[in-house]
Amino acid sequence: PPASAAAGPRREPTARAMQATADSTKMDCVWSNWKSQAIDLLYWRDIKQTGIVFGSFLLLLFSLTQFSVVSIVAYLALAALSATISFRIYKSVLQAVQKTDEGHPFKAYLELEITLSQEQIQKYTDCLQLYVNSTLKELRRLFLVQDLVDSLKFAVLMWLLTYVGALFNGLTLLLMAVVSVFTLPVVYVKHQAQIDQYLGLVRTHINAVVAKIQAKIPGAKRHAE
Repeated sequence: PPASAAAGPRREPTARAMQATADSTKMDCVWSNWKSQAIDLLYWRDIKQTGIVFGSFLLLLFSLTQFSVVSIVAYLALAALSATISFRIYKSVLQAVQKTDEGHPFKAYLELEITLSQEQIQKYTDCLQLYVNSTLKELRRLFLVQDLVDSLKFAVLMWLLTYVGALFNGLTLLLMAVVSVFTLPVVYVKHQAQIDQYLGLVRTHINAVVAKIQAKIPGAKRHAE
């Protein structure tokens, strides 16, 4: 009995560790599956599925240009409710006429488990905390001029964004971003050699300009130099 009592506490942490490892592996598999599906969508490997997703995004964004967000959400909710209520009534009438007992038509979906476990919530929270902390550190580094060249690059980027903001509103930029996400990967795959060549030339030119600026501005050289 003493031996079994001593062995008992050792098994519990092991079981917990195994469960945590299993949950982590499961989440990694889910994330890998989502990533693979996203890549398949962006590279148009299933033209029908990508067309539906791309068209839905475009329809939603074009709707937002004409109506408010509240109206779009309300219309989508009404459309979904109209479909589900109509189907529910139809199945009820059909069961009454045929005198069958099939039950609720959405029973399988109602019984589907959609809750997040404590481990999953903790993992998502840790990832979010990591991204927020890294973003805050990077902003602090840029605004407090830890590296003069990087802060100047950031200032130029913000200056360019003022012109972009004057030409386009947020929805237009979002629409352009969605179109780019669904078109640029395919274009890059088809013309990868030419695009890499031009990008290399642009990168070389930018590095040369930055080097000249570093040579002329006192204190602009990086600490590594």
